[in-house]
Amino acid sequence: MVGLRRIDLEGLRWRVFDAKGQVLGRLASQISTVLQGKDKPTYTPHREVGDMCIVLNAKDICVTGQKLTNKLYRWHTGYVGHLKERSLRDQLAKDPTEVIRKAVLRMLPRNRLRDDRDRKLRIFTDSEHPFGDKPIEQFIMPPRTVRKMRPQKRRALLRANKKAAESVVNKTKKTKEKVEHSAK
Repeated sequence: MVGLRRIDLEGLRWRVFDAKGQVLGRLASQISTVLQGKDKPTYTPHREVGDMCIVLNAKDICVTGQKLTNKLYRWHTGYVGHLKERSLRDQLAKDPTEVIRKAVLRMLPRNRLRDDRDRKLRIFTDSEHPFGDKPIEQFIMPPRTVRKMRPQKRRALLRANKKAAESVVNKTKKTKEKVEHSAK
């Protein structure tokens, strides 16, 4: 494994992330937190205390909105007028591991520790990886919390629900009256 010789593996946890069905940005932010070691009580910004991160099923990552067609990856070849670009859909077809790597690296701080943190990130397109002999922990993504409604919208929703319930009650009363009236 390239780059593992440079990493002090003593005391590191091996965390496995399953990217199947996960939203790209949410997954990348969790990975960057673990790579920096911010989930540990011993975190200090000037030391490298992060864990090894193994990302599986990179080809099954999801994105929201119209990012598949609208998000572009741009790079310059060095020649005049050679600004190249590729959409997210094309990049996923070519190399899905690079999409996750760029998302995670762009969330890490730009300092001297960034290269070491990049070496601790291993991404695989399938669910198989060569680290079966290591003590691996499965990372469980935190549940997505939905923001509470703003008071004005919540009141409007409650009024609409109340009005709908009243209309149902009124319809049942009318049908009962019709049934009683027709029975007479």
